[in-house]
Amino acid sequence: MGIIIEEVSYINYTMNAADIIISTINQNGPISFRDFMEIALYHPEHGYYTSPGEKIGQNGDFYTSPFVTSSFGNMIAKQILEMWDQMDVPEFTIVEFGAGTGILCRDILNYIKTNIHPDKYLNYFIIEKSPSLRATQATVVPAAVKWVNSIAEMKPFTGCVLSNEVIDNFPVHQVYMDRQLMEVYIDHGEAFKEILQPASPSLKEYLDQLNISLPQGTRAEINLDAIQWLKDISTVLQKGFVLTIDYGYPADSLYHRSQGTLVCYHRHQRNYCPYINIGTQDITSHVNFSALKHWGIKNGLQYSGFTSQTYFLLGLGLTNAVRQDEVHHSPANFLKTFLLEMGSRLKVLIQHKGIIPRTLSGLKFPLAAL
Repeated sequence: MGIIIEEVSYINYTMNAADIIISTINQNGPISFRDFMEIALYHPEHGYYTSPGEKIGQNGDFYTSPFVTSSFGNMIAKQILEMWDQMDVPEFTIVEFGAGTGILCRDILNYIKTNIHPDKYLNYFIIEKSPSLRATQATVVPAAVKWVNSIAEMKPFTGCVLSNEVIDNFPVHQVYMDRQLMEVYIDHGEAFKEILQPASPSLKEYLDQLNISLPQGTRAEINLDAIQWLKDISTVLQKGFVLTIDYGYPADSLYHRSQGTLVCYHRHQRNYCPYINIGTQDITSHVNFSALKHWGIKNGLQYSGFTSQTYFLLGLGLTNAVRQDEVHHSPANFLKTFLLEMGSRLKVLIQHKGIIPRTLSGLKFPLAAL
């Protein structure tokens, strides 16, 4: 009599970001929205930014300013060269957080290469968590560029720390003002669901230090990671500037929005649900520029000025830099879209340390002080 062996088909199952989050909840209980967002965007294998695939551009989920024209990078480089001239030092270091595809780095270095004094020496570092983005950047940027995992790995330096549309992707705590301040946590049964738990003292202290009083029924985001980011920068930046470009508002405007500012992007479509397309869509929230100023000063980063990207680029002479062959459309259409529409939503904050700066060209047309 023969032995009958039952045939079993095995499915090669690969976990995704949603599975990681569900497993974490099953093991440890509900997690904060901040931890949910951290896994969804930055899990080492399955996070949106750390996994392979195009994120930026026509085949990705969103556009950033460097994709519009190389003139954007040229203007950033022009501002950095002015900072360098004001500091009057022979060696200067640029540290760029989250360099995306590397286009901005490439354009900055191309401009500086043709405008730098021969006696001066430039270092350029990129801080990038994503192995796939590092690989992409390496095909675009000059060979002299170096990568580090965090700014804490760097020796003290003199120069400029640059971030372009980075802080809006830091994981944020979500809070809701009921009879007391509550924090949003994520649980899972048949689906993801939000529950409220009393907010931690650190979240209450954040609002208290900025004199923010949330009306009852208001939902908002709190970016504690940005505070640590400023501390880390100030520890290593001996002398120089911090140039931050991002979507956001001063606190008094940011917290008048009853539903917060959290937005998701998937294949160039906007939605407001972070519990779909987990690990395959971008999740952002607007930056609190008042908080960056406040905690910057607490950590030795003084306030230089605040403006919109539109005014920043106009101050640096963008209208004179745009040429017909640099853009797909006419300069008039380009300027309308880039300066008036896109640029008005983006803001620019410049901070400094260890110097007494003169007025920078990019701050020639400031917004009201933070």
